[in-house]
Amino acid sequence: MSSDQENAPSVPLPSRGSDLSGSLNKKPPVWSITDTATTVQAPLPAKCDMHIPGREGVCCKDLKDDDERTLIDPDVIRDVVIGLSDGLTVPFALAAGLSSLGESRLVILGGTAELIAGAISMGIGGFLASQAERDHYRYLKKCTAARVVRSCDGEMEREVYGVLGPIGVDEKTSRMVAKCLRDVEIDTAGEGCSSSSRHTTEEGSLKWSASVGLSAFLLKFDEGLEEVPTRRLYISAFTIGMGYLLGGFIPLLPYFFVPKAKVALLYSCIVTGIVLLIFGVVKARITGAAGRGIGGYVYGAISTLLVGGAAAAAAYALVAVMEE
Repeated sequence: MSSDQENAPSVPLPSRGSDLSGSLNKKPPVWSITDTATTVQAPLPAKCDMHIPGREGVCCKDLKDDDERTLIDPDVIRDVVIGLSDGLTVPFALAAGLSSLGESRLVILGGTAELIAGAISMGIGGFLASQAERDHYRYLKKCTAARVVRSCDGEMEREVYGVLGPIGVDEKTSRMVAKCLRDVEIDTAGEGCSSSSRHTTEEGSLKWSASVGLSAFLLKFDEGLEEVPTRRLYISAFTIGMGYLLGGFIPLLPYFFVPKAKVALLYSCIVTGIVLLIFGVVKARITGAAGRGIGGYVYGAISTLLVGGAAAAAAYALVAVMEE
């Protein structure tokens, strides 16, 4: 045994009771991006300026604006708006038309039948619409992947630069991005990509090739399309159907307590108007359209009332004309 081996520093082994998995899963150390004490490049997950003087240990991602808040998925909001808007309009117009019969009991029977049928129909419509969107994406994805394979490097570089150029990325960087994305998609070695970002199976194909590469990039940032999850089909159907059911029950509510249909119609108009105002305020809040001042909430409430009221009034006027 040589003297170098004898004087080599020893590395303490972990004890039997130590948690190896816990030590491996620890978060990476936080390095200041302005720290120049070492020449070692800090990895991206470890770059942070939270511990420099004046930051008080607060990370940038934890800093929030005065009016910043977590918004709800816009797809869910869209489905809720569609369901509630139709629910507040169609059953109200039907109940208003049936009010001429004089008895609230008949209005309740007809309105409830329409409400259930309409909720089922709207739910099925939301399911089929999301399914069509998913099928459209899959078809374009197949066509785009085939085009990436048969196209030359220059054509792909031009397409990538057409997406990145308008937002300020220079042509050299754009070419490197195009090479990296294409190398990842066709699973070949390239200088622009880090080998640590490759996760391959025994056969050599990417485990997550469906969501990475040039095809996914062009679809998302050039075509503006993203994969529609299968669960989205059921969420959309349930959201639209339940929105219609809850929204449609509101105009019918006064008819359960007032025997005379014409008197109940007056209360139905008042209740529906109040609910439209509240719905406009809530929608402005959860979508971020309200902004910082109260004017955004007022605009959201008034606009929702006018749109929903105009639709209900038009439907009621049409029923009244047909009765004459």
